[in-house]
Amino acid sequence: MSGVLVLSLSTLIVKVIGLAFKIPMLSFLGAEGMGYFNSAYEIYALLCVVSTAGLPVALSMLVSSARARGDLTAIKKIFKTAKRLFFIMGAAGMAAMLLFASSLAEFIGNSEAYFSILAIAPALFFICLASAVRGYCQGFGDMLPTALSQLIEALAKLGLGVLFAIIAIRRGYGVPIVSAFAVLGITVGTLLSLLYLSFAQIKHTRSLSALKSGEERCVKSSALKSLSKIAFPITLGSLVMGLTRIIDMTLIMRRLQDIGVSAAESNKIYGAYTTLAVPVFGLIPALITPISMALVPSLTAALERNDISEQRGISENAMRLTTVFAIPASLGLAVFSRQILGLLFYGQSEAIEISAPLLSVLGISVVFSCLITTTNAILQSYQRVMLPIISMSVGVLVKFAVSYLLIGERSVGAMGAPIGSLWCGIVVSALNIWFMRREAGEIFSAKRVFFKPLAASALSIGGAVAAYIPLCQWISGVFSLMISVAVAVLLYLGISFCIGSMTVDDLALIPGLNRFLTKRITKNKRE
Repeated sequence: MSGVLVLSLSTLIVKVIGLAFKIPMLSFLGAEGMGYFNSAYEIYALLCVVSTAGLPVALSMLVSSARARGDLTAIKKIFKTAKRLFFIMGAAGMAAMLLFASSLAEFIGNSEAYFSILAIAPALFFICLASAVRGYCQGFGDMLPTALSQLIEALAKLGLGVLFAIIAIRRGYGVPIVSAFAVLGITVGTLLSLLYLSFAQIKHTRSLSALKSGEERCVKSSALKSLSKIAFPITLGSLVMGLTRIIDMTLIMRRLQDIGVSAAESNKIYGAYTTLAVPVFGLIPALITPISMALVPSLTAALERNDISEQRGISENAMRLTTVFAIPASLGLAVFSRQILGLLFYGQSEAIEISAPLLSVLGISVVFSCLITTTNAILQSYQRVMLPIISMSVGVLVKFAVSYLLIGERSVGAMGAPIGSLWCGIVVSALNIWFMRREAGEIFSAKRVFFKPLAASALSIGGAVAAYIPLCQWISGVFSLMISVAVAVLLYLGISFCIGSMTVDDLALIPGLNRFLTKRITKNKRE
């Protein structure tokens, strides 16, 4: 639990820093420059998924297993093999980005992103080596190096990215070059992260002295086989979902130009969408992930004991906690998208005007994105690792078809991208739930998981709207929004406890509250 909390906290902070980074960068680069920046970043992110999504997890599992056996030789061989594999993948990815930067930029219909792609290419090499050390440290049960290295990357991206952009602006460079300078903040951040992790690795290497050296056996080939077996399904699943963002980038740029929108205007729309709407959308799933991560180990243990009743109880709790938090957040984003963006990106009226309607549709997708995280984790706990890949593959095909058709319609345009994401989320969630019922039976009540949280959410958001409209006549929009959100939260909690969609036992399942509530209950019993 402590490891989960450390990573959860760092992930949340990194998300907030990432959002904070976009605020000054939007003023420096405008929506057009952010289009170049985000185009290069999405290509980098996709290659990162291929290189680092599954391998660090597999490495941590193998190191942990060898450490439990006290096998020093196996740990050394596994890590040595993994480092070589990460080095090769990182070098190959960096070389591909450098050699084919122009072709990649032309392929996505954003030729001016060429310079940003060149600037971010070395970051792929550094992040691959960093991921090897992260997996190694996690194998020792130490999540702190991973958390701190993520923070170093995020802070460097914020501080150095802004600094480099200012330097480029003062030298009079054009927007594509300024964007490339800003991207250099990411590259330097990954290098600094790698340097920190190298020192963290030394700490754990020293602790190996207490372990015994095993026999010199053919550990290398078995390590490669084990790494591949564990990493492949995780990487494939992450890659499939990562394709949705590449689909958005490519289709928004190309399909808008097909209906007569200029390349510069298409890039501006894409930049506003990915700079404002997408990061705000991503905050909620980041908060939901720790809940499912905390519950899955309990489900795995119940499966080991073959306790059917406990399996169903834990699965329902995971699903219900997800919807209890995700549904109101989803509706809130959909209804108050313009006000939220205005609060976060004050003064960027043009970008807000573009992205607010898009965020309204993305807001509805939040609940499905959160459900995908939880249902994937439950299916993986049941050792059905290929089923999430099937559902996500179908979802991506739906996403591509819907986005392609709708973005190419003049009356819909860029709105087709979030609509495609919404349908992708609906399809993947529905398939995962169907798979869960097929594999494990009726493991949750639809009334408790979906209908009660939906009813409480609709009533509370309705109350917030009713409060917001008259408040705007008396006080500023910022304070009106804050008061309305407070009204929604209080209404939601009250209604949820009244209709039974949320209980004290549910709150006890949230990391950090269990000990507090247990003490309170014990104290009340004594009194």
